[in-house]
Amino acid sequence: MSATAHAAPRLAAIARRREQPRAPDPERCELCGEPLSAEHRHLLDTASGELMCACRACSLLFEDGSAGGGRYLLVGDRRLRIEDFRLDEPAWAALQIPVEMAFFFHSSAAGRVLAFYPGPMGATESLLELRGWATLVAENPVLEQMQPDTEALLINRAHGASEHWLLPVTDCYALAGVIRTRWRGLTGGREVWSEIERFFGGLAARGTMVRRDGSTHTITEAR
Repeated sequence: MSATAHAAPRLAAIARRREQPRAPDPERCELCGEPLSAEHRHLLDTASGELMCACRACSLLFEDGSAGGGRYLLVGDRRLRIEDFRLDEPAWAALQIPVEMAFFFHSSAAGRVLAFYPGPMGATESLLELRGWATLVAENPVLEQMQPDTEALLINRAHGASEHWLLPVTDCYALAGVIRTRWRGLTGGREVWSEIERFFGGLAARGTMVRRDGSTHTITEAR
């Protein structure tokens, strides 16, 4: 048998191995390199403004905010749906948001509340002044609990919805990623709106219902 004949089975086996999909490398903690579970916490690097994935052990180190000299902030994991949120049409207009879905958080670096709206280009910052923010907080005192940099108010008014959430800012960027990657055409298409509905359904499954004064009850009571 020729050398070519001997090599053929080996080459075929190599080709088959290359055709088989490789398992993706596990996502790892950006501090210690340990593999991460699907549900994991995040840290905000206050120097760069970047979010970092963190394992449970590293997350525990930053729970009191003293580790790392205050450079890293642990992003919270509470998700509060505010059932009686006060936001009428004039108050919404005062925020000058051009779409029906947006999130707001206090940026320590900017020294003010910033507004972003998710869309086909990702999370786009609104450059307009949020003249109605102080009034919004006065009407909804639970917003005084919003942690700077790491928590956000997410408002969804799209397609007749009326949802108001106080949640980790990472959830908002996750929603922006869903919209950016699924958006098709001028109106988004059926797929993206199904994914948005799934996203908010997931929030409801994990969240806690609260009133605008911060008092809580289970989320199933109001659904």
